[in-house]
Amino acid sequence: MDPDATQVLTWTGEFASPEAPLPQWEADVRGQLHAALERFTGPLQDLIDRDANEGDTRLLVTDFFSDGLGYNKYDEVTTEYRTKNESVDYGLKVGDDVFALVEVKRCGQDLNARSLRPARLSAAEEGVQWLVLTNGRNWEVYYAETAEDSPMRILEVDLLGDADPKAKVDALFHISRAGVVSGRLDTLLKWRKALLGAPLAEALQSPTVLEAIRAEVRNRTEHVGHLGDLDDVLHALRKEVIPPRLLN
Repeated sequence: MDPDATQVLTWTGEFASPEAPLPQWEADVRGQLHAALERFTGPLQDLIDRDANEGDTRLLVTDFFSDGLGYNKYDEVTTEYRTKNESVDYGLKVGDDVFALVEVKRCGQDLNARSLRPARLSAAEEGVQWLVLTNGRNWEVYYAETAEDSPMRILEVDLLGDADPKAKVDALFHISRAGVVSGRLDTLLKWRKALLGAPLAEALQSPTVLEAIRAEVRNRTEHVGHLGDLDDVLHALRKEVIPPRLLN
């Protein structure tokens, strides 16, 4: 594996220093993903060029789940997974438990979250929280708590896109078998939820952030500070920056 690929995790903004390299298991998984991206580029482009049907796309998707993402395609990638009322394209398992339902579209079809509705209803019935939508080229992962809620898109990757391969690997790592087992997909969900309006507004009003803003404003104005300047910062944020609907 390219040593540089272990240094910058571009999707999450986390960094690994040379003194604290990635755990070997994680470096191995990322190396496997990097190799799979290179190996699948040609076959995927061929499918797109001939506008292959959904069945042929599924063959590639199955192989990518196995060779790229590390799932056992005989035990953990269940095709035509049956739910109470209908079947979905795949049930993705870790061990004995299905943790995600997968909807596959033909490689030339644009993805649309509306296509997830049958899988989302099945997920609610089965108690499955994760949904994957793919046409082989584009991969989108959603979190759906109930059948009524709009699913939250957690990540998206274009395997043939212009993004740096390291960024593609970093995104896909979260839905690899190792990423799911190690809890990385769950922590990515927490990160996405923390960036929603209300929790982000709460973070902006935390003492740590207020003190950082005060220090920056003092530096820009050469003001040495005064009693109550921290309250000034909080008042300005609530008055000028944070929408009223997000204030407690």
